[in-house]
Amino acid sequence: MGGMIEKGLVQIYTGAGKGKTTAAFGLAVRAAGHGNRVLIYQFLKPDSLVLGERKSAEKLGIEVRVLEHCWDMRRSLDDAAAVAEVREEVGAVLAEVGRLAAEKAYEVIVLDEIVFCVNSGLAEFAAVKEVVERRADGVEIVMTGRGASEELISAADLVTEMREVKHPFERGVGARKGIEF
Repeated sequence: MGGMIEKGLVQIYTGAGKGKTTAAFGLAVRAAGHGNRVLIYQFLKPDSLVLGERKSAEKLGIEVRVLEHCWDMRRSLDDAAAVAEVREEVGAVLAEVGRLAAEKAYEVIVLDEIVFCVNSGLAEFAAVKEVVERRADGVEIVMTGRGASEELISAADLVTEMREVKHPFERGVGARKGIEF
């Protein structure tokens, strides 16, 4: 039984600290547990990445989609062809997500890393704003990523900034399976 959200809001999890995607997936699990239909779109996290959160969400019946284009967070921003391909694909995805939000195909839509996409020029703010404005009542939009602009913050109802105080990466501890991915 879906449709449990009376008034959908717009949330942003941003900042340089760890936990943005984790918080969004936690909200998705909570929403699905109450019978809401949930879509998570992971921008810039290709299917080739074996992510624990993606595997768990799919087991719970949460739909997770990714971009077709394989993106490398360290190298792709310097590759003009990769940037152009991803910009085009992100634009098409946002048009589709806008349609889904308007039709209330899902009660919760998570746009993981879309904030970074806007911040880095891979997505147009206007396209994200259109998703927000077109959504039906009862559709919650959750956006994650570093560098939320004042425009994005103004479009949101809730903004949480993750601030790194201390991180094990500083001591050379790498990303751990089951914890960071």
